[in-house]
Amino acid sequence: MDMMVILFSIGTSFLIAVLLGPLFIPLLRRLKFGQQIRTEGPESHLKKSGTPTMGGIIIMIALMIAFLRFSDKSSEFWVLLTASLGFGLVGFLDDYIKIVFKRSLGLTARQKLFGQLLFSVVVCALLYNMGHSTEIMIPGTDLGFDLGWFYYPLVVIIMFAASNSVNFTDGLDGLLAGTSAIAFGAFTIVALQTSAYESAVFSAAMIGAVLGFLVYNAHPAKVFMGDMGSLGIGGGIAAVAILTKTELLLIVIGGVFVIEMLSVILQVSSFKLRGKRIFKMSPIHHHFELVGWSEWKVVTVFWLVGLLLAAVGVLFVI
Repeated sequence: MDMMVILFSIGTSFLIAVLLGPLFIPLLRRLKFGQQIRTEGPESHLKKSGTPTMGGIIIMIALMIAFLRFSDKSSEFWVLLTASLGFGLVGFLDDYIKIVFKRSLGLTARQKLFGQLLFSVVVCALLYNMGHSTEIMIPGTDLGFDLGWFYYPLVVIIMFAASNSVNFTDGLDGLLAGTSAIAFGAFTIVALQTSAYESAVFSAAMIGAVLGFLVYNAHPAKVFMGDMGSLGIGGGIAAVAILTKTELLLIVIGGVFVIEMLSVILQVSSFKLRGKRIFKMSPIHHHFELVGWSEWKVVTVFWLVGLLLAAVGVLFVI
């Protein structure tokens, strides 16, 4: 595969995202699409109330233009498109309800669950029709085991886990944009090593899109991506892991997302079972804020952790 295609995919989506920022951010502000800050969150975040959200539309547009331009429109193309845009649509509806109806929680849990399940099932149908292997490979080895029909429920679980853990990570300026760029950078290498052309182009396009968005999302953020961006990113990264047959490796490369999700699970479980909290606040990035770390320090440390985990993940396939 021509490396220039990867570089052009990154550059194209980055440039589009940077150009879209000055167009969409004032528009979102005029439409009063401002973020509703949860009152139970860190007090320092209250000053962010009213910052334009739904900036995920910038990421999705930049991603899709670059991906459409440089992809081969194969069967994998439709899986990636459904996963990212489908989950992004669920996030868009969630964001829209938060803003228009002034509900900080957006869609109900059942509604969001249904939307994610719907597009996960569509992804499973596309994988089945393209004859995608139902084998799970053990990272760093040539060993694997065929799950047969049980593979498809696993795909649904992966889609759910990835999208929601990525969503939990979106809580500080630049945190998700940076960690997702790192994770997709690792998956670009993985896709190239496994000759998964469409996944490589998609991952490269996502790198450029989120880095272009980061220009406006770095602290202090001028715009937030909202659930449209985070769920779209989560659906996309799950699809790449599935198509490259590195489903288990997603746990390593997306380690920051896993840590964020586990912190929420542990916090809720501990409070329900023992009446005590493990962290000052979850997801865990808020815990570090409340122990005195600056927002920028939390973000940069999480970026470094993400970079380390991504490097470890890549070592399994090179």
